Amino acid sequence: MRLVIARCSVDYVGRLKAHLPLATRLLLVKADGSVLVHSDGGSYKPLNWMSPPASLRVTTPEETEVEEGVVEQWTVQSAKTDDRLIINIHEQLHDASHDLGTDPGLIKDGVEADLQRLLAEQIETLGAGYSLIRREYFTAIGPVDILARDAAGATVAVELKRRGDIDGVEQLTRYLELLNRDPLLAPVRGIFAAQQIKPQAKVLANDRGIDCVTLDYDAMRGVDDSESRLF
Repeated sequence: MRLVIARCSVDYVGRLKAHLPLATRLLLVKADGSVLVHSDGGSYKPLNWMSPPASLRVTTPEETEVEEGVVEQWTVQSAKTDDRLIINIHEQLHDASHDLGTDPGLIKDGVEADLQRLLAEQIETLGAGYSLIRREYFTAIGPVDILARDAAGATVAVELKRRGDIDGVEQLTRYLELLNRDPLLAPVRGIFAAQQIKPQAKVLANDRGIDCVTLDYDAMRGVDDSESRLF
């Protein structure tokens, strides 16, 4: 992984257009080809990014850009689309590379891991006609718990928690922003699934167009005798 701290401006050009004016930022260049632009405050999510596969090309800026103070230009080109991330560097303050090795990935606790496995096996718990695409669908910012298709063939990203709170909704929102940049998947909608979902999380999820599903863990494991219930 390469970490660069630089005074830079950033433009995303393609299906979406976005501009970050000149400021000091952290640029992460990962071995998988992704490039992420971070600030020092406001959020732990990147301000902008290019997901893999992508290629990074470093060039000398044009004369007009040199006059504006640009010393180096990065062009991060998506391999799947015409989208580009253009980073104009005015001053480089730090540049370091580190080999992080192979990461074992996030190890979920027993209940959460079981929920993921059971829901993948019983995907129609989410609705009739649902089909599984895969568990742990990789993205540049982490794995989506479950990627599925609904009865109409639309892509659905599912985030699973034992107890669903606002942080889980925020996490799913980031995944949806990234997945919807992929023309092979878009449009992608989200489902936030948990054994218990806090009221504040439901409000935030509804505001962002994310469905909430409460999962009955015992019933999914087959140890809940629903016929013996009084209600």
